[in-house]
Amino acid sequence: MQHKQMDTTTYRAYTNIALIKYWGKRNKELFLPVTSSLSLTLDQFYTETTLEWNSQSNEDTFTLDGQIQDINAIEKVSRFINMFRDLSGIHRPVHVNSTNHVPTAAGLASSASAFAALASACNDLFETNLSNKELSTYARRGSGSATRSLFGGFTVWHKGIGNESDSSFAEMIDEADWDIGMLVVMINKEQKKISSRVGMEHTIETSPFYKLWPETVAEDLEAIIPAIENRDFPTIGQIAEHNAMKMHATIIAADPSMTYWEPESLTAMNIVRELREAGIPCYFTMDAGPNVKVLCRLSQAEEIKKAFEKHFSSDRLVITGPGKAPHKIS
Repeated sequence: MQHKQMDTTTYRAYTNIALIKYWGKRNKELFLPVTSSLSLTLDQFYTETTLEWNSQSNEDTFTLDGQIQDINAIEKVSRFINMFRDLSGIHRPVHVNSTNHVPTAAGLASSASAFAALASACNDLFETNLSNKELSTYARRGSGSATRSLFGGFTVWHKGIGNESDSSFAEMIDEADWDIGMLVVMINKEQKKISSRVGMEHTIETSPFYKLWPETVAEDLEAIIPAIENRDFPTIGQIAEHNAMKMHATIIAADPSMTYWEPESLTAMNIVRELREAGIPCYFTMDAGPNVKVLCRLSQAEEIKKAFEKHFSSDRLVITGPGKAPHKIS
């Protein structure tokens, strides 16, 4: 019996927040990072993407959050999908309909879930049958952090060797099926003024601190992996918080100086420090954006949220547990 190719597929993929940061590419074309990194996938922030053969046009079309996208966005998505067309030998136009259940380009890793969902849908529709490890090397070409969103729990993205694309992949090292989670503090949901790509390049080119970054990241990664294996939460938190501050220090030291922080970002950091002084273990981390993520024991997340509600409205505070790998929803 001849196999009938499917017409449409929909995948959900979750964001991840790096505890050991990715900040800098050594190969811009292949999205190969300067350093390895480590993240925690989150279950409350995700992207759902439907991919279907385009019967209405001879070109790819792309809708994001209900809005038809411009030619620049379509071209970026088409270049990404071309990898699966070339791999499968199926050169047909598609329509992409994607919905972000997370603020886009606000430092909450929307690109990670977006390209992880798109990569998963492409792997299904084009029937390329790649493993998640293999697929992570493709997702990386859309957004570096997307390589980690192909997995749940704690995931390491290996920097790889030289310009060998296949050597830079992600793998889960721990399911995070224990008492760990995050409180996400929404400082600003709007699109940030300086994209991660622009900020990253500016930091590499002008920050005198950046030359120390690869060495200190390697040290942090070496220390945090055994802490995760031992479920040593305070050590995990201390390393993650320090790593985030080191990344932002390199950014602030760029010339001209720049920062993703806003005044309320500092307020959130101070609340975390006050909670620690009161005996509640929690630690902050921030990506390239103003929003603050508070790493905590999931069992204490409600208590921590109440402390934040003295300064922030409850609709700006989201408790999230560990997320899982992308999965098909239709």
